[in-house]
Amino acid sequence: MSTAIITGITGQDGSYLAELLLKKGYQVIGVARRSSTVNNERIKHLLDDITVVQGDLQDQGSLLALLEEYKPTEVYNLAAQSFVPTSWNQPALTGDVTALGVTRLLEAIRFVNPKIRFYQASSSEMFGKVLEVPQKEDTPFYPRSPYGVAKVYGHWITVNYRESFNMFTTSGILFNHESPRRGLEFVTRKIADTVARIKLGKTNELRLGNLEAQRDWGFAGDYVRAMWLMLQQDHPDNYVIGTGETHSVREFCEIAFAHVDLDYKEFVVQDEKFYRPAEVDLLISDPSKARTALKWELTVSFKELVRMMVDADLERRSKE
Repeated sequence: MSTAIITGITGQDGSYLAELLLKKGYQVIGVARRSSTVNNERIKHLLDDITVVQGDLQDQGSLLALLEEYKPTEVYNLAAQSFVPTSWNQPALTGDVTALGVTRLLEAIRFVNPKIRFYQASSSEMFGKVLEVPQKEDTPFYPRSPYGVAKVYGHWITVNYRESFNMFTTSGILFNHESPRRGLEFVTRKIADTVARIKLGKTNELRLGNLEAQRDWGFAGDYVRAMWLMLQQDHPDNYVIGTGETHSVREFCEIAFAHVDLDYKEFVVQDEKFYRPAEVDLLISDPSKARTALKWELTVSFKELVRMMVDADLERRSKE
């Protein structure tokens, strides 16, 4: 039986990846940072089938101990301070976790067993102020937030260990991927949840920033399958994962409100406090390498994703 360690298992991607690996017969070890309030909401249905242990990307010793005890064949690093606005409020913390944390984990792997296959969760936010459209694996990076900058470091240190120590380290440059398990602080989930609350008469407005910002949004369940595929290849590499389509925040609102027979124009209020200090205006992927080399395909369309999220929040809110 193969053993996989997933850092950040309590997050959206961690929960979907754990489900996928369990179906494939893996022993799954999830790493979660210790906090005074444990949030296992996304993985509560998996707790009988996985092992959740404490560990921290800021603590080298905890990472070494994890690798020595569980002897994984694969490590998926999904842990990060991953919310862009927070990275402006806590830039040093974001750098320590999201950038240097990758180095600590790679060093632990190199020390314990350099044959472990490693996946690094890179991000389309690394492209930032895009220098070409669409963005592919060799598009230059121009990050526009402390989060994006930290992710660039994590990406390049992953490549560096691959080339310097002949380690199997892959980097998945994932564009925005959403689901009903997305955190409420992210704009897509904020829209879906507020639409549900408006439909149920619990609120009457949705305050958003830049409605014209465009993103390449896909379904998280599809994207974790790409992560796994990357570690099954003969050679490690970098892969852009996305839909190849772009949609605006406004379009997301239109579909979400229309799904419950409402007009978004009656409820959406633009608020300057939700604008970023440096906006990323247009992110759109070229996932052709992943489609060809990994045989990776999407199963959920943009409209299906929006409706899925609204339906899930309607069901959840109606039970409250």
